[in-house]
Order: sequence, then C-alpha cells, then structure tokens
Amino acid sequence: MTRAGIAGQGAGAVRAVLRALRPALAVCGAAVLLGVSAAAHAAPSFAEVRRDFRSSETRVVDRDGVLLQRLRTDASMRRGQWVALDDVSPALRSAMLLSEDRRFYEHSGVDWRAVSAAAWGRLWHQRTRGASTLTMQLAGLLDADLGRGGGRDMAQKLGQAVTAQQLERGWRKDQILEAYLNLVPFRGELVGIDALSRTLFGKAAHGLDAREAAVAAALVRAPNATPAAVARRACAVLAEMEPGPKPDCIGIDLFAQAALQRRGYDASEGIAPHLARVVVRGGTALVPSLSPAERESPSQPSKQALPPGDIRTTLSAPLQRFAVQALDRQLRELKGRHVEDGAVVVLDNASGAVLAWVGSSGALSRAAEVDGVLALRQPGSTLKPFLYGEAIAERRLTAASLLLDSPEQIATASGLYVPQNYDRRFKGTVSARTALAASLNVPAVRTLVMVSPDAFFAQLQAVGLPLRESGGYFGYSLALGSAEVSLLQLTNAYRTLANGGMASGTRVLAEGATPGGTAPSAHRALDAGAAFVVGDILSDPNARARTFGTDSVLSTRFWTAVKTGTSKDMRDNWAVGWSQRYTVGVWVGNAAGGPMWDVSGVSGAAPVWAAVMGELHRRQPSRAPAPPPGVVQAAVRFGDALEAPRTEWFLAGTEQPLFAMDSIAGGRREAPAAGTFDPKNAASGPAGGSPGSAPPRIVAPVDGTIVALDPDIPPRHQRVRLQAAGGGALRWQVDGTPLARGTEAGWLPWPGRHRIQLVDAAGRVQDEARIEVRGAGVR
Repeated sequence: MTRAGIAGQGAGAVRAVLRALRPALAVCGAAVLLGVSAAAHAAPSFAEVRRDFRSSETRVVDRDGVLLQRLRTDASMRRGQWVALDDVSPALRSAMLLSEDRRFYEHSGVDWRAVSAAAWGRLWHQRTRGASTLTMQLAGLLDADLGRGGGRDMAQKLGQAVTAQQLERGWRKDQILEAYLNLVPFRGELVGIDALSRTLFGKAAHGLDAREAAVAAALVRAPNATPAAVARRACAVLAEMEPGPKPDCIGIDLFAQAALQRRGYDASEGIAPHLARVVVRGGTALVPSLSPAERESPSQPSKQALPPGDIRTTLSAPLQRFAVQALDRQLRELKGRHVEDGAVVVLDNASGAVLAWVGSSGALSRAAEVDGVLALRQPGSTLKPFLYGEAIAERRLTAASLLLDSPEQIATASGLYVPQNYDRRFKGTVSARTALAASLNVPAVRTLVMVSPDAFFAQLQAVGLPLRESGGYFGYSLALGSAEVSLLQLTNAYRTLANGGMASGTRVLAEGATPGGTAPSAHRALDAGAAFVVGDILSDPNARARTFGTDSVLSTRFWTAVKTGTSKDMRDNWAVGWSQRYTVGVWVGNAAGGPMWDVSGVSGAAPVWAAVMGELHRRQPSRAPAPPPGVVQAAVRFGDALEAPRTEWFLAGTEQPLFAMDSIAGGRREAPAAGTFDPKNAASGPAGGSPGSAPPRIVAPVDGTIVALDPDIPPRHQRVRLQAAGGGALRWQVDGTPLARGTEAGWLPWPGRHRIQLVDAAGRVQDEARIEVRGAGVR
C-alpha cells in the first residue's frame, strides 16, 4: 500500500473516532457554557413544579379535606394525584434506578462515564445503555422544547444536560426522583406513577411489589412496546433487583399481558358523584359572609391546606356516607314495591350549608346519573305548611279555627274538583291544627279557597319555590302539591320555616373555596309568628295521631317538625322536616316516573328521614324554638266537645277562648267561628215531594264528579261515599257489578271512568251518575 493510502486510512479512522466522540465532546464543550446558560434559562424550583402540577381529575373533598368524589376533568391524559417519595414502594424506586440511572446518587446531573461508554459503543457499533440520566429526562419533562420528539437530537441533549446541572444544584436527589416519578409518561394516556399503579395494578403506589415495579420500570423505557417485549424487559429488571434464582419469566409474561389490558381506574369514584358534577361545573357555589357565631358552628370547614385542584365543600363525609347507607337500606326494604330511586339532602339551618347530598340510589337504580336532589317532582302534601302559614299570617285562620272535613265539590273551568280524604268517613269539623298535622285534604282545599291560588303562589315564590306556572294555572289542586319542585328547593323552603320565616340561599362550597361571590342575603318570606305556629303544629304527635298514630316513625326523641307527602299515582314520596339545627329532606320514587306500589310518605321516605335526623342528634340535643314577639298562648275549648281543651298558640289579637258551631234560625249551620270557611254544598237532590213519594235519586256523588285520591294515605282507607234519597229496597251497582244495599254505601275507588247506578228491588235502574277517579290505584 502506498504512503498516501495509509494516510487516507488513518484520516478515516480519526474521523470515525471524532464522530463517535462528538456527543461527549459536545457535552464537555457545553460545560464551558453552563454559567451563561444557567443565567439565561433558570430551571424551576421543586416547589414551583409541585405547585403547578395538575391532575387530570378533580378531587371534591368535605369540609375537613376528606375525599368525597374523584371526577375526571381532563380527557387529554390520565394523571393521578402527586405522590410523595415516601409513599412510593421501595421496590419501585429500586427498579426505576436500576433501569434508568444506576449512578443516580453519584453524578451531578450528567453521567460522564455513561457518556463515554455510549461514545465508545458508537465507535465500535455496540449496543449500550443510554447516556441520559434520570435528571436529564426530568429536564425534558419540565421543558417541552427539550422533550419534543423524544428529546434525542444534539441540541436537545445539550439543553437537557445544562438544565440537569441546574436542577442538581437547586434540588435534593429525593426531590428529583419524586418529580420524575410523578411526571414521566408510562403507557398510552397514563402519566405519573399514581395513574399507572391504580390503572394497571389496582392499588396505590406504596403497595407495588417487585414484579409490578419491574413492569412499571420496563414501561418507562418502551411505553408503547408489545406486552411480550415489556415482559422480557421486566424479567431482566427483576433479575437485577433480586439476585439469586432466575425469575419466572413465563409468569411475568402472563402477568404483564393481564396488567396491560386492565383498566381499573374509574373516571369517577366516591360517595357524592352528583354533588361533584355540580361543583365542578360551578353550580350552587355560593360563598357567604358569615357572622362570628356561624364561623364557630361545627358545620364550618377546617382550614387545612388542600392539594392544587381540590375543591373543598361544606359537606360532612361521615354524614354523607351514613345518608347513602340509610337510603340504600330503606330501598332494599321496599324491594318488590316497584321503587328503586331516592335522594337525601341535609342543610345547616344557620348558614344554609349543604351537609349531605345523595343524588340517587346508585347501583340499585337504572337511572343512577339522574340527580334526585335537583330533579323537579310533584311535592304532594308537603306544600300544605306554607298554605296554612299564609292563612295564619293573613289572620284568616288560627291553629284552633274550625274547618269542615266533609264532601266538597268545587266548580272549576275543567269541571267539578272533588278532593278526597282517606278514611271511611270524613272527620267532620276539625281544628286547623288537626287538619294540617293529620294531612287532611278537604280542609286544605277549603283553606286555599280562602287564601286564593294566586296569593298561595306568591307565598311559595317567596320561600324559594319558583313554580313554572301561575297560581291560576294550577287552581285548587295547588293545595295538594300539583306543581313541580326539586328536593333542594323544598328542603330549603322548610329551612325558611326553621328560621322563623327568613329565607336565604344554600351553598355547597366551603368559605374561601372560590374567589368572589356572596350568598343571597336573608329576607322575610313569612310572618315569624305564622312560621312558629306551623312549626309547633308539625312537631305535635297528638295532632297527627288521627292519620299516623301516636307511635309513628315521625316521632323522634328530640324536638323535630316534619311533613310527609305523596304525589299522584304514588310517583313521588317525600319526608321533609327540621330540628333546632338541621333541615333534612328525603325523596323516594322512580327516576323514570313510574308509580310505586303501596308506598306512602310514612313507609317510604320517612324512615330515611328519621334515621338521618337521629344520626345528626346522636350526641346533641334539639330544643323547641322560643315564641317570637307577637305570639301568645291561651287556653281554648271547643263546642260539642269537637276536640279536647288545650292551650294554643295565636298571633296576638286572634286568640279567643271558645271555638264552636253557630246556631242560625233554630237549626245548625256548619259554619265554624273564628275565620273558618263553609262553601255552599254543590251536591243536592231534586226538589219537590216528600221522601216517601219522591223517586229514588243519587244525591252523592253527582254526575260528572272528578274524585282526586291522595296517595299519601293508605289506600285501604279511601272510600267514595254513595248517598241516595228515596224509599224502598235500593241497591248500588258500580260498572254493572252489585256493590251494596241501602241508601248509603262506601266504595273503594279505582282510577278510571265509572258508572254508578241506583237499582230498585225489581232490578230497574232508578238513577245513574258517571264519575272519574284520578290518582293512585288501590292495591
């Protein structure tokens, strides 16, 4: 070979060496520029990185920082919570360092030995471990420019080396490793060790064993590799972690195949999914200015610092969990009665803070996503307290005023409206106290005639029940709850009664949880005296005994006031009431709107209400409120011993010692004194003739009657009273089927159109009336 040829070969070898050493030379040259680069591109501090970290999910916590619900809010990636290094298993830390950076605790950001080894391997075309340290990889994760495209070109490697040196000077080694584990992508959308461990292994990072740690470390090196390739890499890592017997690579292969297919990290998890959706999208998030007394209330949240992105609410996690369990138990008790949904809400009387929000029955429901706290439903008899409160405030009634509980037919634009009670016979004359506490329908409709639907509509608006239509639209059926309200609205309206007629909004975000905004200021929605009297009535177990008995589930060992209600066709079932400190509302029914089977307010929602209220007052008392100014107590008695003598509460100036029926023109008139109501009887028999000579006729019900049943009452007690005038042997037929003999009978109604006939002894039809029955069927 000539001298020129030898020289050429030597020059080629030198060029090859220089190309192989170029990365090392570049990094060495970069060291000269570190001071200038550090000044120009300062690396962030660990505190800044930790502060700016955002999970792909929002954690909704209670007032003390206890997790209520985890809800995914970022669909671009799956990143869990920041995990402190002390909460990462030692096996994972060991596997990660063995796989990615053996000399992590020896170098200062750049592993010069690894750089030299990589250069030498490149010279001789040998495969070697990469020269990027864990700190350099972290630099690429912190700076998008340094990590774009994998961060493999020379400029990016140089920038990573510079930033790594800065990180090593400003951070501790444990901080670098902690940040890396929380920011590194593993596979697909999974970023950070929390998301990886919960998704693939179904556990927290502190519980990962050696095999799981080896798989995790293998994924860092090749996030999108096939399960078989991941298993091979994991087996190699495990062999280094546990020197000795060769690891079971076949078992690891099977394990990796299963783990990489697992998706155990649900998008939403917890005990308050409906509340979480409300607060994440910003609904009902009111932050009021509280008085010092309210700030000292146990319902106020603690000041414990929260991780970034967490939302602190006013709820109590233990109470929320108890309410969920109480609702679940009751619905399981009602199995077989076609009821699967329910909702519970608990409010703090003083602040309006929501303490529990159970939107559905969860797994028991076929419509678990529907929020029963916000869904609009017919409230049934639960609107009656506001009707009587309005009548008392207008001084049309007192708690002792007498009302007729007798058949009534009220002419409306759509025909006769006939409210129906539940007993075999009407109660006759009762006091307003008995009528409200026992939930009698006819007296309630009579009271609405006095007050007027429009005035009642305005009263409901004032207490926070924004009905969609006017009072005239609903007519007299508004007394029995024909409008639609939500459980949250209705419960807060009852909180108005608990606060002496002062109404204000609710809030679900803890104080300081969101900037700006104040809760609506309280306003007078109902006369304080009227609210007090209504509360006293609803807390009286003796007054409700005619309907519910003296030992019902509504009777608590501490002071409470409560009302139940059921909508038409038994579609909605309610129990709402308050104590000295809390207001609790419960709804039971079907989210799809289907009717329940023989479920009333006492058997459906009331047991849940009683359980939650009992839990609230397990260790604290509830005392009756003191009467406000302008309310007096006086002894009363009733003529004809209609009710037992008692002491009664009155608005000052409306009290009187005796309540009795008036005598007019030598006869008795069913018109009670003291502002009660006696509408004209719309049903009357034909005129002329003596009872003995007049042909038999149906007196009640009259033709065209519409009977409205109340599903809040046990169906077996509901009867339509049939009355006839005329002599002879008479028989009743309903839809052609014999029913009873005589001039009077009771018929157990069924929804639909019916033909009632009066038949003589010879089988001839003497009279006929066609009626329609609306409401729940009798089972």
